[in-house]
This record gives sequence, C-alpha cells and structure tokens, in this order.
Amino acid sequence: MALIENFIALFMESAPWLILGLFVAGMMKAFVPSQLMAKHLGKPGLMSTVKAALFGAPLPLCSCGVIPAAVGLRRSGASKAATTSFLISTPETGVDSISISYAMLGPFMAIIRPIAAITSAITAGILVGKDEVKEVTQSAETATESSCCASKTQEPEQTLPEKIKAGLHFTFIDLIKDIALWLIIGLSFAALIKTYVPNEFLAQWGDGFMAFVVMAVIGMPMYICATASTPIAAGLLFSGVSPGATLVFMLVGPATNIATMGLVKTELGNRALLAYLSSVVGVGFAFGLLTNYLAKLWNMDFMAQAEHVHGMVNTPLAYGASVVLAGLMIYGMVGKVKQGFVKLA
Repeated sequence: MALIENFIALFMESAPWLILGLFVAGMMKAFVPSQLMAKHLGKPGLMSTVKAALFGAPLPLCSCGVIPAAVGLRRSGASKAATTSFLISTPETGVDSISISYAMLGPFMAIIRPIAAITSAITAGILVGKDEVKEVTQSAETATESSCCASKTQEPEQTLPEKIKAGLHFTFIDLIKDIALWLIIGLSFAALIKTYVPNEFLAQWGDGFMAFVVMAVIGMPMYICATASTPIAAGLLFSGVSPGATLVFMLVGPATNIATMGLVKTELGNRALLAYLSSVVGVGFAFGLLTNYLAKLWNMDFMAQAEHVHGMVNTPLAYGASVVLAGLMIYGMVGKVKQGFVKLA
C-alpha cells in the first residue's frame, strides 16, 4: 500500500510540470525549423559548436529521436563538431526535463543540469573540431533506417494552425509514446527506493569519487531520456546518494547508449566517439564535484527545495494534470503496442 501511495504522490508531483514542459516543447517544435539549425551549423569552429549546443539543449528529443535529427543535420552540411555537440546537449536536457527537474529536485538542480549538459556538448565539439577537415559526407543510411524515430525529421510546409497542431501532436502523442514506459519505470524505481530503501544504505556509498563511477556505470547502458531519468535521480538523491553523483547519472544516462555511440562511430569516426564519451563522463564528473562543493558551501537542503516546489501546485491542478498525463500515457502505450502487432503481421 505504501508503495502505491508513494508512486501516486510522485506522479502527481511531476505531472503539472511535465505537462507544462511538453507544451513549451511542442511550441518550439512548431516554430523552430530544422533548416534554420542546419544553416548555422555548417562551418567547423567554436561558433557552430556553441550554436549546436544551444540549439539542442531545449529541444524535446530523447536519445532515440536525436539520432535521425543529428543525421539530418550532418547530411545538411553540419560540421562534425556541431553534430557531436548537438548529439550531447539534446538528449541530456530539454524544456520538459528542466521543468520536471524543478518539480522533483528543486531549482538548483534544474539550473545546474542544463549548464552541465551544454558545457559537455561544447567540450566534445571542441575536441572533435581539432581533428576535423573538409570532407565529403559519407552515406550512413543504416543509421537512419535503424532509428526508431526517423519519421520525426520530416517537416513539410504547413499553415500556422497546422504547425501548432503538429507540434502539440509531436510532444503529447509521439514523444509521450516514446517516454511513457521509461517514465513509469523511473517513477516506480523512485517509489521503490522511497518505500523500502533506508537512507543509511545508499548514503554509505553515495558520496565521493567512487559514487560518480558507480552512477556512470549504471547510467551508460541505460536507454533512457532526460525526463524519465529524473524520477530515478530523485529517488537516488533523497535516499542518500550525493547531489553530484545524482547529476552524473542524469548526464551520462540520456547521452550514452549503443545506438548513439554507433552513430557517432559511423558518421564521425573513432576519434569523435572517444571525444564524445570522454566529454560526457569527464565534464559530468567535474560538475558533480562542483555540485557537491556548492551543496556543502551553501548548506543546501534538496528535500526542502523540492517540498517548496510541490507546495506551489494546488490539489485540483495536480489531480487534473495527473489525469491528463495518465490518459496520454495509456493512449501512447496502446498505440505503440498496436504498431508492434502491425509490424509482426
């Protein structure tokens, strides 16, 4: 009973902020054309790398959806540095994950998370850019065809109402379809930790450099988006894992998986893959140390920060958002199951 109550409480706390983040993400999808990004990311150098990181950071694309988007940028003339930067900043953060981070982890983590993501993206782009030379972009259709989200790269000409409708459909239908299962897993994991794991158990190994290594090892193979990783991170944080180690998990988990690493190796080369991984992990560790230092220096109480945010959501709003989000998630998962049956038929 306590497990179910904790799951429902976590779901209600995150629902209003997730709905808000998805709405903003839908508007961005409607009014920020991918052609504009490709136009500004073609030239190798620091400026295109920074632009790619800033373009990618707010976009609501998971580690699956970023693959065809990044291939599209590369095929449109984006440099290796810019493509690498985009590949890291996009899945590590977004307007939807920032809003749910604010709700579940408090304002500090909602601020430091996108800053760390953008920094790691720029760092990787700079490392890749050092070895970059002008070359003809090689074909890698396999990476595009194998992506589960390749259909999202199509952007036909649309009227204003059609753009808004398409943007909202993308976030509230397509994106939720991709993240619903992982979001449920994340909330369930957080509820399990909150219910059954005493703080002392995780606290004994949740601090220090070894905790960073453990979080990176746990996060690296997980095929999870930034939004769905947040409730897991909240469960870890409030059970004794240090805020720095929690941040490492939130950065490494969404940015590293076999599909993304395969794309980097195929499209950009082995050196780019090495720069990619070293930047995600290295910058993650650096910001983890910074986060722990600031948390001690300012005597932060992350539980109090999160409780303050929770108090800002009144009960009717929380109930309403929870019902809407639950309905969308059920609809998305049912649609995904139907698609699976159609493919098998």
